[in-house]
Amino acid sequence: NKKAFVELLFWKSPAAVYEMTKGYSSLQEGEGTTRSRVPPWTPQEEQELRELYWKYKELEGGDIIAAILAHLPTPGRTRRQVVKQLVRM
Repeated sequence: NKKAFVELLFWKSPAAVYEMTKGYSSLQEGEGTTRSRVPPWTPQEEQELRELYWKYKELEGGDIIAAILAHLPTPGRTRRQVVKQLVRM
């Protein structure tokens, strides 16, 4: 492809660079950018998060998010994910 050099002029993700060097469609299903996606919140997790928020929202001088993370039944959620979900809800 004589015009492949144009692709080099723009920023690329690591997955796109891998495809450029190894050949297009070389990434298997579940690799690259799709691997880093955050699992969606289930309705049960949302309900538990809502209940924990109402339980700890009156916490004086404490970190509400830290208290929620300590009592969240689903391990693996980050502080950022919890805050983002609370804002979204």
